[in-house]
Amino acid sequence: MISETIVVPIQAAYKKRWAALFVLCMAEFIVIMDTSVIGVALPAIKSDLGYSQSGLQWIFNAYVIFFGGFLLLGGRLSDLFGARKIFMWGFVILSVASLLAGVAWSEASLNAGRALQGLGSALIAPSALTLVLTKFTDPKELNKALGFWGASAAAGGSAGVFLGGAITQWLSWHWVFLINIPIGVIVLALSPSLLLKGTHRKGSIDLAGAVVATAAFVLMVYAIVAAESAGWQSARTWGLLLLSVVLLIVFVALQKKRKEPLMPLSIFKAFNLSAGNIVMALMAAAWIPLWFFLNLYLQQVLHLPAFNSGLALLPMTVTIMLFMVIITGKLMAKFGIKPNLVGGLLALAAALFLFSMAPVNGSFMTHVLPASLLGAVGMSLAYIPGTVASISGAKPEESGLASGLVNTSYQIGSALGLAVIVAISSAKTSVLKAGDMSDVEALNGGFQTAFLAAAVVSLAGALVAAGAIKKAPQA
Repeated sequence: MISETIVVPIQAAYKKRWAALFVLCMAEFIVIMDTSVIGVALPAIKSDLGYSQSGLQWIFNAYVIFFGGFLLLGGRLSDLFGARKIFMWGFVILSVASLLAGVAWSEASLNAGRALQGLGSALIAPSALTLVLTKFTDPKELNKALGFWGASAAAGGSAGVFLGGAITQWLSWHWVFLINIPIGVIVLALSPSLLLKGTHRKGSIDLAGAVVATAAFVLMVYAIVAAESAGWQSARTWGLLLLSVVLLIVFVALQKKRKEPLMPLSIFKAFNLSAGNIVMALMAAAWIPLWFFLNLYLQQVLHLPAFNSGLALLPMTVTIMLFMVIITGKLMAKFGIKPNLVGGLLALAAALFLFSMAPVNGSFMTHVLPASLLGAVGMSLAYIPGTVASISGAKPEESGLASGLVNTSYQIGSALGLAVIVAISSAKTSVLKAGDMSDVEALNGGFQTAFLAAAVVSLAGALVAAGAIKKAPQA
């Protein structure tokens, strides 16, 4: 299995590699947690800053748009200037951005802070994964390291929900952002002694490509989100979507002409890498709406307090962490990438289908716990194989690029998936409100539709994985 992944040759058996892995996993945990920690805090933020129900998703999207939009640039900078340097600069930016978000006084200031957080994370994520790949050259150790890495990423998404609930109820929503600052200081203090200084390579930075790609991504997400008010048949909606497609075409044209493009198109000749990135985008487009709408269901339908809402998802977090660290690596070694990836996505689809039947008077034990545990197992099975497939076949000098690409696919899937499914959910709620349903029944009907749509996306991911991922050698 590992024979297809990137293994960058460095000094064998770096003595501090496990301590370094702890720092890198902490970084990945924080980066992914920042996408989910705001989930439970959304009602409190809405009340304090005056967000609309549909506008709340911009607290999420402002982060993932800049995260996803600049990941390729972050990977390129990591290849050119050394992964450790870019990793540390990312944490400087993330810490400053977290301060801005934490003291936000308006929608605009919070969205700006979240966007800047996304930029910092776009430098951190690809450089951190590159550092993991360069420190573990033994295939068995790399399998184990990727298990911890995957657990920190997936657990960060779920643990953010629990931590967000505790922080929101006991302190305030401001601290879901401010908590990043002391963690950033610790990581920056440990990095010089634990992370090896990377080598610099000669080359240029494709800033034009980065700007065009990010602009295309922003316009596409904004068009989908704004369609709720403008309408799907409006000239503005389709004009923005058309412009985003034109910008994507321009980006591809730029990459073909550049001597040193931001994203060399030749990297997609690796078949599993191409298919793996598609699957990762679909996985994210199903997983992120799961926790987003589950948070809203727990608080706005079941009327749980913020802390209780986060506590309700703690079993999901624990399951992901234990399953990825202890079980997923063994299953990958025995069965390979493809069966685990397909099985995990099918389990995630089944969990989402169960959530789509959660009623207004639902209970934790019946309608939340079983589906959340099944979803956690599914994500645990799929995430690491999806990551391995998405970096398969890349050259050593493209390690940062491949790391940035898989993170980009995941974040683009997150933002677009959430934007589309929020639009579907809002439309369903509006239709139900126009009938005889109460507000909470209409809201829950929208949530049920959202879960069902996400289940379809996860099923599509499983079908792509089954049909397109080629069987890789087992470890």
